Amino acid sequence: MADRLAAGASTLRLDQGDITRLAADAIVNAANSSLMGGGGVDGAIHRAGGLAILEDCKRIVARQGRLPAGQAVITTGGNLPAKHVIHTVGPVWHGGERGEPALLADAYRNSLRIAVENGLRRIAFPSISTGIYGYPIEKASRVAVAAVREFVREHGAPEEVIFVLYSPADHAVYEQLFDEILAES
Repeated sequence: MADRLAAGASTLRLDQGDITRLAADAIVNAANSSLMGGGGVDGAIHRAGGLAILEDCKRIVARQGRLPAGQAVITTGGNLPAKHVIHTVGPVWHGGERGEPALLADAYRNSLRIAVENGLRRIAFPSISTGIYGYPIEKASRVAVAAVREFVREHGAPEEVIFVLYSPADHAVYEQLFDEILAES
């Protein structure tokens, strides 16, 4: 079973576990548009990272308002092992006919754009929108991996992108996708 893919000068890697424990230049938060924390990975990141993340988020919302789906912003990592948190809002799944794939791809691309603009070399993503937002993991994984591969091939950065899947079942979906991509190569 594959847990790594080469994409130009970058490496895409799979990990199974808790993204809040990963030491990286940045981890990505599957945030809600208020940026004030919530459930799932969003709540876990805010709890583990502490008040510094929330304070940065409050300043961002005061300056620009709520974060629309597909967009991303960066904050400190607070108490996390990661130096930064890139917050992005994925789409709520409505059957795929309301632009969900494009918005999800934008969430990944805009997070990577912020990473590159800030000179970050190692970034980790959760599976965006597949929790309470209801995006089917099989469909979301394909959008995520395609968007990331396209971005890193075009930009040659960041050096490493890690998909951190909390559950063994979600990890298995990504692992199967990596196997398919390798078989096609």
